[in-house]
Amino acid sequence: MKEKLIAKNLLDFDKTLAKPLFESLTYPWEAFERLSDFILELGKTLPADEYDHPEEDIWIHKTAVVAPTAYLHGPLIIGEGTEVRHCAFIRGTALVGKGCVVGNSTELKGSILFDGVQCPHYNYIGDSILGYKSHTGAGVITSNLKSDKSAVTVMIGGEKLATNRKKFGAIIGDNTEVGCNSVLNPGTVVGRNTNVYPLSMVRGYVAENSIYKSRGEVCAKDFRAL
Repeated sequence: MKEKLIAKNLLDFDKTLAKPLFESLTYPWEAFERLSDFILELGKTLPADEYDHPEEDIWIHKTAVVAPTAYLHGPLIIGEGTEVRHCAFIRGTALVGKGCVVGNSTELKGSILFDGVQCPHYNYIGDSILGYKSHTGAGVITSNLKSDKSAVTVMIGGEKLATNRKKFGAIIGDNTEVGCNSVLNPGTVVGRNTNVYPLSMVRGYVAENSIYKSRGEVCAKDFRAL
């Protein structure tokens, strides 16, 4: 079962500037430990004719649109054609891919958004990785700290896999939709091409190509009906 949590089984590395980072990992959450240094080193290699460099540790693609009310803190890279909307709060150590949307009043920190990710309304994305073209509905929260402050584990197949991290929100696989006002508890991993119903409380591993309706009620997608 644990092979389902391996980074390459959840994410398309070709859809992020962080490809070299992920290729060196087994599990995706291992990226968090190295993310700050990776962004700072990657930023130095970005072409000056394509990226603005307004602060020492911030790089913004010249085609990105950043609202004047957005707050940006480094280390931070914002990719090509991305939109950062009014009152977005990017607290740093974030790599935002191309064609993304970071919406109004969305808070983002310690995270990687692959290309085409949309978190457009009132989201909290903390210590999380959102795969290619994944989408979070309004009010979705990736809770990244357990109430007892203990290390986060990932539950899969009745077993707990240690991450050795105090802060770890969620891994959302490529092309996955998370419905409005859902909470992804610390250590949630959602596989590719999955739909999570609105108002869900999610914990542990959710299989790829599935529909999460509630805890204990997860069904496979019937692709014949698509």
